[in-house]
Amino acid sequence: MGNNRFPLHILLATAAVAMLAVASPVSSVSLPSGLGDIASKLRNPWSAFQNLTDTHFGEQKKGLARLKTYLARFGYLPELPTGFTDTFDADLEEAIKSYQRNFRLDITGVLDAATVSQMMAPRCGVADVINGTSSMAPSPSQHVHGRNLYSYFPGDPRWPRSRKSLTYAIASTPETPAIDSATLRAVFARAFGRWSAATTLNFTEVAWSASGSSTADITIGFYAGDHGDGEPFDGPLGTLAHAFSPTDGRFHLDAAEAWVAGGDVARAAADEAVDLESVAVHEIGHLLGLGHSAEPGAIMYPTITSRTRKVELAEDDVQGIQSLYGGNPNFKGVAPVTPTSSREMDSGAGAGSRPWTVLVAAVATAVGLAVVAL
Repeated sequence: MGNNRFPLHILLATAAVAMLAVASPVSSVSLPSGLGDIASKLRNPWSAFQNLTDTHFGEQKKGLARLKTYLARFGYLPELPTGFTDTFDADLEEAIKSYQRNFRLDITGVLDAATVSQMMAPRCGVADVINGTSSMAPSPSQHVHGRNLYSYFPGDPRWPRSRKSLTYAIASTPETPAIDSATLRAVFARAFGRWSAATTLNFTEVAWSASGSSTADITIGFYAGDHGDGEPFDGPLGTLAHAFSPTDGRFHLDAAEAWVAGGDVARAAADEAVDLESVAVHEIGHLLGLGHSAEPGAIMYPTITSRTRKVELAEDDVQGIQSLYGGNPNFKGVAPVTPTSSREMDSGAGAGSRPWTVLVAAVATAVGLAVVAL
């Protein structure tokens, strides 16, 4: 080699370090099996699914029963009174295909890396499939044009047309995180304000009663584990929160999360940090009647990664809510969204936009450059 050429291992190391700096921080939640050692591992209730990568029909593997329970929780499988087995049967294959269709993944029926990665992402506790009907999966025309991917709960429940003003109260529960009261109230006020800006609805906070009750239309509270509504929480980075369709008004958040209510969540000390306002905006959408959206950029998309802020309504969200309640004549439209985190906005944003694919592509490019330089 000439004096102006670098050894292969130096070029590879330089390129890899540079790309790691660009891609960092990357959550192992969004990495497929085998690449999790690139970044610090973030444990969550579904981390063990990583061990099921590439499992397919006909196989028997420990952990499949737990994955079936996950799919049943979000509506993809019916609950079985006798429990689930570790057999990859036809029902599981069809459930995985339905899941892949909803999240716009390759429909293989196999637990490929992209599917497992999506299943491991922190998410909303509201089901994607309700009463056997999946409203997330778009029609072919919707998929192509990326419009009207929003959904409603079965029966299209909404608040009465006569109700333009709704009240909400923040419950004082033993599990409420140590967040300054004024900061907490401001977060929820901003979250409600994002929906009122686009609709004819207004929201007003009222005080939580000292007796532990409220006449508010909407009640918000932090709870841990089984808290009496049939939807138990499961610890950090599993189901982050859930809310009920109109006109129930209950909105519950998992007290076990590392909630961030102020400052830049992308710079939070904990890798497990979750932006409270981002989750609140999503759950308020459920309170108003919206189901989950198949559009990764929408607020109503089911998953969000840690240390990510996502609070601006997308066009899909606006179309969905205005179809229910009408539009605010002063609404100025959807502003361009710029991610405020070096992480991807959602773990399901598509394989091409995931940090781990960028990293792999960069290493591959580095190999090509090194070979050319030889």
